[in-house]
Amino acid sequence: MAGAKNHDYHILPPSPWPLIGSFAALVMAAGAIMWMHEAAGGGWVFLAGTAGVLFTMFSWWTDVIREANGGDHTPVVQLHLRYGMILFIASEVMFFVGWFWAFFDFALFPVPMQVTDGAVEILTGAAAAAPSFPATGIEVIPAFELPLLNTLILLLSGTTITWAHHALIHGDRDGLKKGLWLTIILGLIFSSIQAYEYAHAPFGFGGTNYSSAFFMATGFHGFHVLIGTVFLIVCLIRSYKGDFTPRQHFGFEAAAWYWHFVDVVWLFLFVSIYVWGGWGAPVHG
Repeated sequence: MAGAKNHDYHILPPSPWPLIGSFAALVMAAGAIMWMHEAAGGGWVFLAGTAGVLFTMFSWWTDVIREANGGDHTPVVQLHLRYGMILFIASEVMFFVGWFWAFFDFALFPVPMQVTDGAVEILTGAAAAAPSFPATGIEVIPAFELPLLNTLILLLSGTTITWAHHALIHGDRDGLKKGLWLTIILGLIFSSIQAYEYAHAPFGFGGTNYSSAFFMATGFHGFHVLIGTVFLIVCLIRSYKGDFTPRQHFGFEAAAWYWHFVDVVWLFLFVSIYVWGGWGAPVHG
């Protein structure tokens, strides 16, 4: 019959969100540039653009959830959504590769410098013959105290999100909710400990390659933990609304994949930056 649907895809109605999101991102970027250059009103322009981006994300994903609940996400569509999430996580992996690359470049080919009473001095002559990383005189965060505790917390959160996933697959909605609650709480504890660690760090953001690489790598990971926590909170709210079935739960699956990605990145950060990167340097008491 003419006009009858004879495929597994769904044809979306025209959506305003790509256009609105593009203009909101443009305003946000322009505002950020104005803010960093201390132009008048730059901060407000940035906040307006950020609000537009967040509103677009909320509205667009609301439409996606409505499509899923309406039966538009056929197995073929779900498969392609999974491909998209895999490619997104792969791009995030490459993002962190850049920070690891910078860190190892600084570590293996350090600039000869020392830190004395917070002042950074570039060494020359005989004193620069064997440069160290971190720079001579800088104290590091002890790897086997708060960082190790955070490592155990994230590993535990990986087990709780897996528990929630298996509970969902087997139709145990109570287990799904409990697993999500535990994972969210563990994520918030991780972020709180990291904030405490930053507040008591023995070095600032700038001044040395070690401190800059440390804060950029661990800071962006912390930002991803916050995003993942919000992702899981949305899944928890949807689970209370009755969303997700054992056969159709891509939204939850994507959140679980993202959370496992965050866990794996942290393991590499802990081993390379906290343990190996601070090996032999004075430990902050």
